[in-house]
Amino acid sequence: MKYDFLIVGAGFAGAVCAERLAASGKRVLVVDKRNHIGGNAYDRHDENGVLIHPYGPHIFHTNSKRIFEYLSAFTDWRFYEHRVKAYVDGGLYPIPINRTTINRLYGLDLNEQATVAFLESVREARGTVSTSEDAVLSSVGRDLCEKFFRGYTRKQWGLDLSELSAGVAARIPTRSNDDDRYFTDTYQFMPAQGYTAMFERMLGSPDIEVRLSTDYNEVKASIECGHLVYTGRIDAYFGYRFGKLPYRSLDFQHQHLSDVERFQTTGTVNYPNDHEYTRITEFKHLTGQQHQGTSIVREYPRAEGEPYYPIPRKENEALFLRYNALAETVADITFVGRLAQYRYYNMDQVVGASLKAAEGLIQGAAISEC
Repeated sequence: MKYDFLIVGAGFAGAVCAERLAASGKRVLVVDKRNHIGGNAYDRHDENGVLIHPYGPHIFHTNSKRIFEYLSAFTDWRFYEHRVKAYVDGGLYPIPINRTTINRLYGLDLNEQATVAFLESVREARGTVSTSEDAVLSSVGRDLCEKFFRGYTRKQWGLDLSELSAGVAARIPTRSNDDDRYFTDTYQFMPAQGYTAMFERMLGSPDIEVRLSTDYNEVKASIECGHLVYTGRIDAYFGYRFGKLPYRSLDFQHQHLSDVERFQTTGTVNYPNDHEYTRITEFKHLTGQQHQGTSIVREYPRAEGEPYYPIPRKENEALFLRYNALAETVADITFVGRLAQYRYYNMDQVVGASLKAAEGLIQGAAISEC
């Protein structure tokens, strides 16, 4: 059978493109080497009946009304504001750092204005903010940097703050009030029936065929299609011609506690200085599921394994740009998604990039048919 589009990957990027293209009347084939849809956002019930995220917590948040309304066509939502605490010096403190964090950590009683003054007094001015160390020190000073950021970064990235681009640390704000939400986006929700159910609806069109446990490289010669949408590693597509783009991986160690209804007070607890793992997430906070037991996951960063996080360094971006330039010379292929664009995208950013890519493909198809 001939397809208008072949899409490699059934995660957010692939599913959004497939849904939009099928809605425009195109015949689409989606292949994925894993045995499930949803990519890293895939969720399932464990053997004890608790809904878990096998690839670590995925919390949806966005400021884009358009993206939220688009996904709302495929899921009902559960309102959820994620909260994170950091285990530091034997205590649990809100992260991002806020007024509560500072008052409890230092035994102070600062109001909001005094908290602003405190942060101003401990900041280390940087003429140029080029690294994550520059960003953190110029924001919260050295003591808070050492307590909350340096150790976590070293574990997560295998690099010191001084070796990472400033944008990594810029993702986490500092607050002078008591707002302890991890995100402040307008729309903060979780799919009420889970991510997998949402993906099933996105890929449910009769004009979409999905083949799982299918390696694109093993079947590409036998599939006839008009255009390829590739959401995998851009360096892998080109046979690592210029070398591999660096990634950090994770080892997820899941555990079920049958006699514990709640393991921790927030969805996630970070461990910047203790243990080999970076954080523990308890899924029932995220999903709102009622269950007599609970399931948690510990995340251990690794240098090798599945590619989860592009490592934001100048030399890595330069290598990606070489691959991107090569991609622009190849006809009838669109590269989209975190792996294909070597970007530390949030889920809503992947959806936005994929909607844009699909719209361009649909418009191009319409022009070619005129």
